[in-house]
Amino acid sequence: MDNFIVSARKYRPITFDSVVGQSHITTTLKNAIKSNHLAQAFLFCGPRGVGKTTCARILAKTINCENLQPDGEACGTCASCHSFQENTSLTIHELDAASNNSVDDIRNLIDQVRYPPQSGRYKIYIIDEVHMLSAAAFNAFLKTLEEPPSYAIFILATTEKHKILPTILSRCQIFDFNRIQWKDMATHLASIAQKENIQAEAAALELISIKADGGLRDALSMFDLNVTFSTDNTLRHKDVLENLHILDSDYYFSLTDFMVTQNHTETLLILDEVMRKGFDGQQFISGFMEHLRNLLFAKDPKTLALMEFSEESRAKFQAQSALTSTSFLLSAMNICSQCEIHYKSAKNPRLHLELSLLKINYLPSVFQPANPSATEGLAGKKSESPQGTVQVKTAPESIPETPKEIQAIAQPVETSSEPIAAPSTPLSSVSDILPEKGMEAGGISNKPSTSGLRSAKKVVDTKSEADQQVAQNLANLLTKEAKPISLEALQIEWHSLAQSYKKANLINKFVMMDRPIDLQGNMIHIKVENEVQVQQFNESFRLEILQALRTSMENFNLDIELDVMPQESSDKKMLYTQSDKYDFLVAKYPILAEMKQKFGLDHEF
Repeated sequence: MDNFIVSARKYRPITFDSVVGQSHITTTLKNAIKSNHLAQAFLFCGPRGVGKTTCARILAKTINCENLQPDGEACGTCASCHSFQENTSLTIHELDAASNNSVDDIRNLIDQVRYPPQSGRYKIYIIDEVHMLSAAAFNAFLKTLEEPPSYAIFILATTEKHKILPTILSRCQIFDFNRIQWKDMATHLASIAQKENIQAEAAALELISIKADGGLRDALSMFDLNVTFSTDNTLRHKDVLENLHILDSDYYFSLTDFMVTQNHTETLLILDEVMRKGFDGQQFISGFMEHLRNLLFAKDPKTLALMEFSEESRAKFQAQSALTSTSFLLSAMNICSQCEIHYKSAKNPRLHLELSLLKINYLPSVFQPANPSATEGLAGKKSESPQGTVQVKTAPESIPETPKEIQAIAQPVETSSEPIAAPSTPLSSVSDILPEKGMEAGGISNKPSTSGLRSAKKVVDTKSEADQQVAQNLANLLTKEAKPISLEALQIEWHSLAQSYKKANLINKFVMMDRPIDLQGNMIHIKVENEVQVQQFNESFRLEILQALRTSMENFNLDIELDVMPQESSDKKMLYTQSDKYDFLVAKYPILAEMKQKFGLDHEF
């Protein structure tokens, strides 16, 4: 039986023209050889399996070719080319830096560089995986790399350029290899299949090329695997799907069709079929998210061109994308993302996955108005209720966010599905029931809808009279207009509030309140000594104090800003921590430091 040679070795390129998908590099190297403008150090970097080492070997062979062709290719028949192909060349040396990464290995290489070649013009050293060299080995290599002999050329190859020292990079001519396009790989696989008398479906070669993700060596390995799987020397699309354990994209297309029509039964049946075939749920949801991304890209011809698929597949995505809205796709992708993140931590992963799919299944109804009359009401029509009438003149473009203090008041209120009667006094516009800052979800809706306007005055059924009172207070406060205030009135209320804290023995709040204030418009300015006080106030006191002042002053536009005063001198510096106090005392009484050192004392910081 003949020894089997894998395709990656059997069909490894031996000329620049046979290299797949790296024409920008092979053309440059051929021109450099023809014009004799060769650098003394090359660095080939890029992903795995894209031809770095292959190009390094072709370059080494071509440089020493005795009968260089006019196009810059090696002849392949001279003594130098023959010795290279037989792995007997004495002028081309390969070093695997992954297993020879010590200083001694580099010193041995430097010793070899000292001797000129016995045949040919150059001695070429190919160092693969050069990023694996130790820092000491890199430093030992620097001088030789910077000033090598005229007959020495170094070709370095790496998949991780960022791990190489900048001093090495600056001494090399750098070539960045690209990921190979799937179309170029599919064409190359088709030529190999023809040479091997293998009947290959175009869809099967396309699937292998896309699965390889830019690495031709990976594509050739998968090609050999699937040819071995076949019993009649035929490469079929369905066999590749099964052998590489890839979920057929038809599942995702069918799943999307059922979700657009909100058929949750078929959605769950498809999921069950996928799980029974042994596919992981996280892998499935990740693939479906990528399918939704492709549908989003297919909506625009510019982004459609970015999709690495055949024209037939692109047309299929484009047809289905016309049935979905952008809002649906974005929301569905967000749900898939959250499902993928929390899948492993879920106690019941399959239920978690099913719930996510059901959420996506009913997204189309979310983006369709359930009551068309509600939309018509936004255009300026009247919406009547048994107790009163609300006239909406023009819906506001946007309603600002509600202050956190108002949200805190409304938080204890439990909403009810039963509508509450509108006020007996008709309201003329949205501004009659909204303050300057509107409510977020849970208070006044951000959406300009009739239901959102009613929620500002709605008092719901609650479990206790206290909750009803809070809700009523909120409604009363929202209907009041902002009352202008003066600095004198504010100072009186501020002092009264500070005294109430003092009586309640709330010293921290009293200390913060017992300081001068200023009023500029609706902004209250308080002077503090440092950022620690600012953080303490914002975390502990701000909400309560601001709520009390807004309520008592009947002005919900009030806000507080803390101004940090600069420290004029060390004498007036406030001492807050134990370290501050110790440093102050040592500066004033230096003997304390001597006592601390002499007696081995310590203090708490």
